[in-house]
Formats: sequence, structure tokens, C-alpha cells
Amino acid sequence: MTDECFGHPRLAAIYDHLDPDRSDLDAYVRMAEEFRAHRVLDIGCGTGVFGLLLADRGIEVIGIDPAQASIDVARAKPGSERARWICGDARTLPALRVDLATMTANVAQAIVDPQIWQKTLQGAYEALVPGGRLVFETRDPARRAWEEWNRESSYSVTEIPNVGAVESWVQLIDVSWPLVTFRWTYVFAADGQILTSDSTLRFRERQEVERDLATHGYVVEEVREAPDGPGREFVFVARRPSFQ
Repeated sequence: MTDECFGHPRLAAIYDHLDPDRSDLDAYVRMAEEFRAHRVLDIGCGTGVFGLLLADRGIEVIGIDPAQASIDVARAKPGSERARWICGDARTLPALRVDLATMTANVAQAIVDPQIWQKTLQGAYEALVPGGRLVFETRDPARRAWEEWNRESSYSVTEIPNVGAVESWVQLIDVSWPLVTFRWTYVFAADGQILTSDSTLRFRERQEVERDLATHGYVVEEVREAPDGPGREFVFVARRPSFQ
């Protein structure tokens, strides 16, 4: 199952307009350059924003996401033919050999099922060449980010070409540790349609993530801070050993 904001065609089509500031991806672009990646697997690629940023730099990209509506949006973008788009997840990847695998934004936390999480780490590991890296971020649970998820702080009205005005806001639904559930609401002024999208994230402690990575053979090279959220997120850089 995918969240409606990614899986519903009408919501997937406006996703980029509702979240236009993707400066959070700059750090990942720099890491792709830092690690001299020529081929990148973007797990949870969504509407393809990050994949196309890499493709613009001549990097070969494979984007995979379980939401068909988001993949359709990615494929419809200018230049999308420079990347390979797959509807699915890291558990069922075709045979790949990539230098870098990524999970940007909330992707790692959106994988809430422990077994699927373990299989995702294993799938990424098998896709990496020896010496290749997996890079992803996850919020620091100690910062209790969910306490800021409310209508008052998130309400906005966005004018979208060929769509019109769309109201949107988020509200916290449930905290059943380590799972946090919230709901986005979208109101389309053109026809009055109201759509909602419920999402659940799993908050993992740093030591838990490091242990999971080690279980699958990764070497944790570094845990960085996200430049757009210093002190709020862990950015894991894990490497498949080169001697394999």
C-alpha cells in the first residue's frame, strides 16, 4: 500500500507544486559527486525530482517507487527518458550494479514494517558494486518532530496551473511508539473535492539503524547531519565492503 499523496493520480500530479523547495536534495547531489557515482539507484523516487537532477549531470539513474501514479508523473516530465523508472520496491529489484543507492526525504521512515525494512537494506546491498554506498536520512526521535505537525503550522493555499487553488494542511493522528501517523487534507477549489492522505512513519534510534546496517554487511562510514535540518536528522553513509 502507498500513501494517497503518492498513489492517487490527482494528488501525485500536484505533489511537486505543494513542495517546490527541494533544497534538501542538494546534499544528495553533492554526495553523488563526492563519491563519483556513475550509476545511482533512487529508492522511493516519487515523482522523479532527484533522479532528474542527477540525470542532468550525466549520471545514469534507476528510480523505483511502489506508487504507480508517482512513476507516471516522473515519466511525463521533460528529460525523463534519460532515466529508468520502475514501479516496485527494493525487495524485487532486477539485476543491477550501481555505485550509489539513495533514500531521500522520508523514504526510510515510510518503510514501517520491520521485515520489509530488512529486505530493503538487503536489496540495496545486493544492487551495490563492492565499495558502493547506501545513503539515506531519518529523523532523530529525540527531537519529537511530530509535535509540530498541526494545521496551524502547515495550512497553505497553493495556486497550481491548470488546477486552481488547493488548500492543504496536516494534523497528527496517533503516536504509538515507534510509529507516528498523520493526515494531510487537500481541498480543490475548482470543484470542491476533498482528498485525504494518511501516512505512518517509523522513528528509529541511531544505534538501531547502525545495527541493522551491520547485520546486512554494511560498514557505516559516517553519520552526518542534514544541512537543511541540522540537529534534527541523521544522514547515514554506509558502504558495501570493497573486498567482496
